[in-house]
Amino acid sequence: MTEKKKNPSFIWQCTTIALAVALLAVSCLYILKLTSDSSDDSNASSASQTEVSKKDALSLWTDDAPLKKQLTEYISKITDKDSKDFIPVDRRIAVFDFDGTLFCETDPVYFDYRLFYYRVTEDPDYKDKASAVEKETAAKIKTMMDTGESAKGLEVAHGKGVASAFAGMTVGEFNDYVKMFREKQAPSYNNMKNGEAYYKPMIQVVNYLKANDFTVYVVSGTDRFIVRGAIEDSVLDVPPRQIIGSDETIVASHQGSEDGLTYQYKLEDQVITGGDFIIKNLKMNKVSVIQQEIGLQPVLSFGNSSGDNSMANFVIDDNPYPSAAYMLCCDDLERENGNMKKADAMRKSCEENGWTAISMKNDWTTIYGDNVTKK
Repeated sequence: MTEKKKNPSFIWQCTTIALAVALLAVSCLYILKLTSDSSDDSNASSASQTEVSKKDALSLWTDDAPLKKQLTEYISKITDKDSKDFIPVDRRIAVFDFDGTLFCETDPVYFDYRLFYYRVTEDPDYKDKASAVEKETAAKIKTMMDTGESAKGLEVAHGKGVASAFAGMTVGEFNDYVKMFREKQAPSYNNMKNGEAYYKPMIQVVNYLKANDFTVYVVSGTDRFIVRGAIEDSVLDVPPRQIIGSDETIVASHQGSEDGLTYQYKLEDQVITGGDFIIKNLKMNKVSVIQQEIGLQPVLSFGNSSGDNSMANFVIDDNPYPSAAYMLCCDDLERENGNMKKADAMRKSCEENGWTAISMKNDWTTIYGDNVTKK
């Protein structure tokens, strides 16, 4: 049998195809290498950007501030799904006191004390209607303004005074009144209104936590509706449903003295303040209200006084998730109406209870902004 010769054209075609396949393979490998390098560069860039964003998030904190290092490390581990310390989003809950923690406490006294004092002694529409008890409470607040010393029982007396002095207002009217008072000039500071007295470094903390899927609650000793009015449309972006405070009765405008279990809200009714004080939200009462209104144990607590001690201990006690408590120390006597005696007492409490102390003097590059100065 004669052997059949191979077609040279066929051999050339096979060789060409083989070369093409080889070139395609080399090209693919090169592209994969470029993609890998690009991905590495992208990951490195992303990591670098993350570090920068962390630094910017707390830019008003000094590099040596304990909170700055602790909180950034904390966020890194509790947001890492592969970490044993990962916290599910629904359990990322932080609670903040208001006065002295997020907002100026001594100007020269609490915002809500000054609001009540204005209502009783200066408001042309109310001062002549103020009761003898309200005037007596206002006089005690004036003494506190002048001396810095609080009369025994003033916290509850003030709560009762707020309830009675604003009785009959709709919730909206009460809110508008608070917002009106926000526009008045802060008595102890230049270039700042009452409603602008937020601690800028602490606003950064709130925003940093929210950016990492935390739900932030304000748990204050101040009247709930006063805190809502103070916060609405401010730099502190916390919705009313996450603002907890001291409480007074709320009734329907035509309810009179009838009990809420028998009265039915009518179409012509409005929701108004009832005039009776219910509870001062301090100390153990903060723990109770957290359980009642939040229903979960928070993982972070921020406060500044003994009124916040119970809340701090509740947060760190036997918590199934990594937790921490921070306390502000009012140790800045130049930029703020500080009090070294109180600051030293709080530092001691932090050491005894395992909380982290925040120094307003040493940890913050600014308090209210560089244009605001103490008179």
